[in-house]
Amino acid sequence: MPIDELRILDAIVTRTSLDLVSKIAPADLTKPTPCTAWTLHGLLAHMATQHHGFAAAAEGEGGLDHWRLIPLGDDPIATYRASVKRVLNAFVPHDLADRRFPLPEFSTEVTFTAEQALGFHFVDYLVHSWDVAKTLGVPVKFQQEVLDAGLGFAKSIPDGKNRKAPGAAFGPAVAATGPSDLDTIVALLGRSPSWPDHSAAA
Repeated sequence: MPIDELRILDAIVTRTSLDLVSKIAPADLTKPTPCTAWTLHGLLAHMATQHHGFAAAAEGEGGLDHWRLIPLGDDPIATYRASVKRVLNAFVPHDLADRRFPLPEFSTEVTFTAEQALGFHFVDYLVHSWDVAKTLGVPVKFQQEVLDAGLGFAKSIPDGKNRKAPGAAFGPAVAATGPSDLDTIVALLGRSPSWPDHSAAA
């Protein structure tokens, strides 16, 4: 996928995640999420941290310190908003396609192309937007072009024993129990579309 198109799609899902996070009330932070290891507070801290990690990678910084969980502080929404601003700005430079991304959470042995890195970020925040929406009990919708790209990425991610390893980005695929493309995407990536009625993976 051309880098400029991918950059637009990534910005859409990232901004959607911020729109959803902006609806969070303090009492919501203790709620369970489709990522069974995390409450909403934990998921939000993970999401903010990952934004900073990807932003650092876009700038050529590959140390694991950039991926250590950050505190949300007294204003979790403001902390998340700042992380969104940082990552979107980091993905703007015109020479982004020429850069290599060190992503130590994915591999310490190789670096990744900008297309690969933005693809990882895009599909992650497409699914995390769904996670937040499900946790809050509010709807989330995406344009068909976003869903088409999301399906392509979700189908390309291997569904093997590595998904059961500690710290795996996605759990094993589950049956798609909903009619939408978004239901299929989250099911391919280990979430039950009918959550909280069924268990789901982180």
